[in-house]
Amino acid sequence: MQNMTFNSILDNDFYKITMQNAVVKLFPSQTVKYEFINRGKHQFPEGFDQALRETVNKMAELKLTKDEKKFLAKTCPYLDLPYLDFLEGYHYDPSEVKISQTGNDLSVIVEGLWYRTILWEVPLLALISELHYEMNHMERDSNEVVMNKTLEKADSLNKLGVTFAEFGTRRRHSYKVQNLVMEALTQKKDSTFIGSSNVHFAMKYGVKPIGTHAHEWFMFHGAEFGFKMANELALEHWVDVYRGDLGVALSDTYTTDVFFQQFDKKFAKLFDGVRHDSGDPLEFADKTIAHYKRHGINPLFKYIIFSDALNLEKVEEITNYCKGKIGVSFGIGTNLTNDVGLKPMNIVMKLIGVQSLNNEWIPTVKLSDEKGKYTGDPKMIELAKEFLRIKD
Repeated sequence: MQNMTFNSILDNDFYKITMQNAVVKLFPSQTVKYEFINRGKHQFPEGFDQALRETVNKMAELKLTKDEKKFLAKTCPYLDLPYLDFLEGYHYDPSEVKISQTGNDLSVIVEGLWYRTILWEVPLLALISELHYEMNHMERDSNEVVMNKTLEKADSLNKLGVTFAEFGTRRRHSYKVQNLVMEALTQKKDSTFIGSSNVHFAMKYGVKPIGTHAHEWFMFHGAEFGFKMANELALEHWVDVYRGDLGVALSDTYTTDVFFQQFDKKFAKLFDGVRHDSGDPLEFADKTIAHYKRHGINPLFKYIIFSDALNLEKVEEITNYCKGKIGVSFGIGTNLTNDVGLKPMNIVMKLIGVQSLNNEWIPTVKLSDEKGKYTGDPKMIELAKEFLRIKD
């Protein structure tokens, strides 16, 4: 088996770093739990859990290097020095990760202090994906084919004139493929490619690390403060930490309609735009444009980042639909980092619980704009729908 170790602590999505910074400041004593969800019902070969365990154990050796710290300090001035000092002293604790296998079913649970465990999700998913292809002996396209496919996509996106970022770490085929993709995307000087969600690759290829927050930021607030307050408090806390930087709000943790009820004029003016991650993208564009207009804001001064299972056809359709109405940008994930002639995995890892002051676990809930993407305890989902007046 190849060497599957990560070679950088920054081989992770940027929003994990930005959220960790906020958690260290605001919620340093909260304990949480994450669970691996095998949406695609993938079969894992015998011994998979042991191979994953070995790699996870090796991650304890990763440390932030001096050069990486300098890169973050220069590129991300909103990450203050006490946090960067903290990150320099941080290391993964493999005891926070419980891995087991029953037949072909894999179980991965992460539990511990939120500020420590928050960095596990993305590398775990990337490792599971890479190990899956390797242990099932699945042959991918050649390096040349991967590079050429990527260059063709970049060329099409350039012709459309839309900016786009690479968002594909969690479900990449492998580190090697993501590296090839980044190499291809950064070849042309006049490209509309603007950056990567992967901090390590952003540093390696001299592009901008891109990301703000994920669903877990809102899911935590729902469990900790109640569903009605979740969106508003999550945004308020974000503003408290970043003071106007990192101004893209994720809209669909408790459905877009509920989000826009709480995304009032203050937030609509303060945030640069919103991110779309589920449901019909064109409907979402209409709702967003109408929301800005209702608050007397010109939508052309704002933008939407689309990031839901994008391919070139979708990007073209969305671009044509939004032209002259609102700014758009795209975060393309699996279609870039796992378009290698094999079926991409459909796997996620979700925050499933927050420990209360009396040590009881409060289940978290996500009510995406697609009902198939609802996650959480069924009773809690019904309770959230009732509280938020969400009708099926």
